[in-house]
Amino acid sequence: QHIRARRPVVGLAAHGTAGGPGLIGHLALAPIRAELQERRNERARKRDDRAVCAFLFRRRSRGLGQELRKLRQIRLSQRHHPVALIGQKVLTKGRAQLGQLFIDQLLAEKVVAPKANSTGFWFGGGNMTMDSEGTLWLVGRYRNQGDSRTGLHMGERGLELAIFRSVDEGKSFEKVIALQKSELNIGQREVLSIEGAAIRFTPKGVEVFVSTEKSGIGYPAQIDSYLKPGTGVWTIDLLQADSIDNLANASPVTILETDDPQFIHIKDPFFADLNGRDHLMFCSHPYCWTSSNTGLVPMGESGLEHQKIEFDFFPRGYTWDVAMTRGTAVLSLPQVGDFVDHPVNLLFYDGGECVRDLAEHNQAVKRPRGYSCEELGGLAYLIGGSGSSPTRLSILSPSFVSPWGTGCSRYVDVLDAGDTYYATWQQSQDDYSQPLVLNKIPKQAVIDIMEA
Repeated sequence: QHIRARRPVVGLAAHGTAGGPGLIGHLALAPIRAELQERRNERARKRDDRAVCAFLFRRRSRGLGQELRKLRQIRLSQRHHPVALIGQKVLTKGRAQLGQLFIDQLLAEKVVAPKANSTGFWFGGGNMTMDSEGTLWLVGRYRNQGDSRTGLHMGERGLELAIFRSVDEGKSFEKVIALQKSELNIGQREVLSIEGAAIRFTPKGVEVFVSTEKSGIGYPAQIDSYLKPGTGVWTIDLLQADSIDNLANASPVTILETDDPQFIHIKDPFFADLNGRDHLMFCSHPYCWTSSNTGLVPMGESGLEHQKIEFDFFPRGYTWDVAMTRGTAVLSLPQVGDFVDHPVNLLFYDGGECVRDLAEHNQAVKRPRGYSCEELGGLAYLIGGSGSSPTRLSILSPSFVSPWGTGCSRYVDVLDAGDTYYATWQQSQDDYSQPLVLNKIPKQAVIDIMEA
């Protein structure tokens, strides 16, 4: 029986038959690290941080050459004049940094369009993986116009979880699975909206972790009046099957939820390999929806085995990301050059100055500010594994901003597919829609930069 407590709760689903029963465990927040160990870690971090910062902010002395420049110029010529000026300004400053090699706003190709080319319509929020035969699999959700503060009264919002397949190395994608909201209901809990998802293959088949907002959960008694009429609570569920096709018949099981008011909305799962250990990472929101932060929980072969969870693994920042810091992808960099003995992970995240778009002073610096559903992209890094905390590279301003629409650039995912990286993200357009875009990066280009 599903049990909810007045403290953080993690549901541990056995990774066996799809839709099997789950075990519920009560977890407290991870304790603060011992002071002595923290001092040791801090000394090591400062030593490694100097090397990492010097590298990650060093302008490339060797790049992809004239081919990338020509492609960017072609893209710029296809856009209106103000965009061309923005792009030219970037080009004249010098070659892109490592982060921009992955998230190149001008080279990215649209791969999945939203259901309408208008504000509030998008596709994304998922990840890409590769099976043993080299086929690419992409998961995400379609979202239509709506307002989360009103439930479904002003639009249907996240309406479909979809899985796509590519057999031509990302040149085209075919939709093979489509699950509607009603197919993700759990008992009396009715799904109101679908958000972020993550897919992976296991020795037993395939798993999809998906976050949904559901009615029938409610807030704890002391704050129940804060839950707006028609809205619900976000949790993360798991679909398991022995094949992609059989996911259509899988029954979702809730594996991660809490009724702690500080973190009560849990959503947007993604995977991270930290220090040789799989982790499920996620974002959380408090009951009052004033911020978001990034948490993690260790994973094992049989599920979320370890009774250890950190809701504040990567909390919100102090400047452009003061309202939200939502991690979306962790990428292990090649251990070459100066980093043979220093494993480094890049952490891509979404941020914003406010949850709702605020009126801008007429004498303020005109810039994309980032807000809920229109976040901007940030970059951080981790030295070693799960024992270290992320260090921001995007300190005073975002690293990734679309030159179109609101500037929104969010839900980055990067797949390491051997000799190629596949980077995907939602990118704001002139019509304010957010299609999923793709950028392919040769791994050798990354190695060249790191060895330079």
